[in-house]
Amino acid sequence: MDLRSRQGELAPGVTVDDMGRKTTGNDLDNAWIAFDGETAVLPRSALLSKHCEVTAEGGYKLKTNQGQVKPFEMIGQRLYTGRVAVAQAALEYQKELFRRTKAYSDAKAIPGHGRDLTLSDIPQLKALYAEQALKLEEVEAFVKRCEVELSECLTRGELPSLELVEAIATAKVAAVEESIDLCFRLKQEVGSFALMEDAGFKHLDFLQCCKFAEGDSRILMQKLARDRYRSFTKSLKRSDDGAGGVQLVQLPGSLGDPDDGRSAGPDGGDPEVRACVALQQKLERATGQPGAAKPAEIKAEAWDAAWVEVYALARAVMDRVKAATLRR
Repeated sequence: MDLRSRQGELAPGVTVDDMGRKTTGNDLDNAWIAFDGETAVLPRSALLSKHCEVTAEGGYKLKTNQGQVKPFEMIGQRLYTGRVAVAQAALEYQKELFRRTKAYSDAKAIPGHGRDLTLSDIPQLKALYAEQALKLEEVEAFVKRCEVELSECLTRGELPSLELVEAIATAKVAAVEESIDLCFRLKQEVGSFALMEDAGFKHLDFLQCCKFAEGDSRILMQKLARDRYRSFTKSLKRSDDGAGGVQLVQLPGSLGDPDDGRSAGPDGGDPEVRACVALQQKLERATGQPGAAKPAEIKAEAWDAAWVEVYALARAVMDRVKAATLRR
């Protein structure tokens, strides 16, 4: 379909508009297009159909590799690659911002009662520089490990394993969220330097773009928590508590067992299991009888109400995934 005539006028039923200027990233043009569905009617031949098609009878047919590779799996491969790239971009921004700021603070002399001090010697800033260096080294190694393993999968033409998919999601969230935290805290410690045109802080919203690009951080954490909680609940069985009620008992050696090989917390228990138990208790208080069937709407409301426990579980999962990936 031609969207415009030779004179540049939009075709009937087609509407376009620009989304407006952003605080950063205006070199990436964001706009929208809409079809009214009545005047602008596309023929079936106009559909993109390299990998799948809608038949004349209205059926859906896969075409790629005789249906062995699903279109979503191809999209997923690009998402995984994109998540690694977004993580790397966030880390590069963080590194450059800290490099520029430290160069300034190293050269900024301050009165020090006879001592030769610079702004970098201020205790809180000095501590932040040290913290950033340690965290950057670890998360860069983690993201690099994900990149190497994903590259090997793509080279072999294989789909990434569930472990690698979780690792990539964790790497994207960890790199972006740590960068946001560290860069924001850095801005609070360097005074008017943060307002300078060439300091780099004016583009902090670039990290906001990274936060939602290729999968929003919150959504990825929700999925990590949901999948882990499902595996935990499957490892439980219902048992009569002897008083006419029902209690849930963990099956030995199952997913979520404290003895399943994960590193234990300071009290000897698996932090993920503790987080799962805390979430389970919160959900049961919200929905009533343990183990009883509940409508989907009630479950969804209870899950939303337990958002603190959900994200605590996600962080526990991410800690385990990162440690396991770095050991590989």
